Amino acid sequence: MERDELECFLLLAEELHFGRTADRMRLSRARVSQLVQRLERRVGAPLFTRTSRRVALTSLGRQLRADLEPHHRAIEAALERAAATARGIDTVLHVGFSNPLTGEIVMRATEALRVSHPGLAVEICEVPLADPYGQLRKGEFDVQITELPVREEDLGGGPTLLAEERMLAIGSAHPLAARESVSLEDLAGVPLLTIDGKVPDYWLEHHVPVHTPSGRPIARGPGVTNMQEALMMVAAGKGALLAPAHAATYYARPGVAYVPFADAEPTGYGPVWRAGDATGAVATFAGMAREVARDMGGVTRLTSDRVGSGNTQR
Repeated sequence: MERDELECFLLLAEELHFGRTADRMRLSRARVSQLVQRLERRVGAPLFTRTSRRVALTSLGRQLRADLEPHHRAIEAALERAAATARGIDTVLHVGFSNPLTGEIVMRATEALRVSHPGLAVEICEVPLADPYGQLRKGEFDVQITELPVREEDLGGGPTLLAEERMLAIGSAHPLAARESVSLEDLAGVPLLTIDGKVPDYWLEHHVPVHTPSGRPIARGPGVTNMQEALMMVAAGKGALLAPAHAATYYARPGVAYVPFADAEPTGYGPVWRAGDATGAVATFAGMAREVARDMGGVTRLTSDRVGSGNTQR
């Protein structure tokens, strides 16, 4: 199928009017008719019914439209991304963030770039907990600020921008909720909620370890796919969750207590992109994110007190 046939078919299927279709394609009505007839000969059956008063899709035409539209949109999006990349930093950059703290980094970097690089537009979206790298791989994000480590052969990234302490999110009725701090060994006495989705084994082990440092087993609780679902489970006493320090501020809610770990390594965050796709726009954004993170405390042990009120809900 020729591209002009495809575009003519989809436009006529939308407009159902030869004149408006011709105007949008900047062609004559006769040329639109020729393109439609050529496609119908290629298919072997009519795609439209035509009368002096109306144009309508046949059942075959409706089927062809449903099959073609998603692919046409994907091709147009791919061409748009390629053209944007070729333009360098005067483009639209799609940036993902994995949690509220990384979202704050992304927002501050975006605001700063509006002043320093007005030609670079940034569109942001949250990274799904259950699929931490899927949208990046599919090209829906150009870069994302996310938890480290990232050990994917097809992904690259920059250095750690920021690190913060980890806490245990646990039901406020649990005995551990009354403690000033907990240790990783305490996890042997409480099931941890697991993450359902397309998550690498090392990523899951970082968030939901199966053994304490001494080798004692840690029970697995129900699977969750997002933070709100996880907090509902925690409040209901179905399990606990390893959480970054900022969760005590951004996800404070009745029935959930946040208790600091005395011995857990902090969680780090950094920029990640597809290997080989470090465009000028990506590098510019990553550099600004580094400046923003340095102003927020840099590669230090941020605690909940430094990202907000930090009060736990007991």
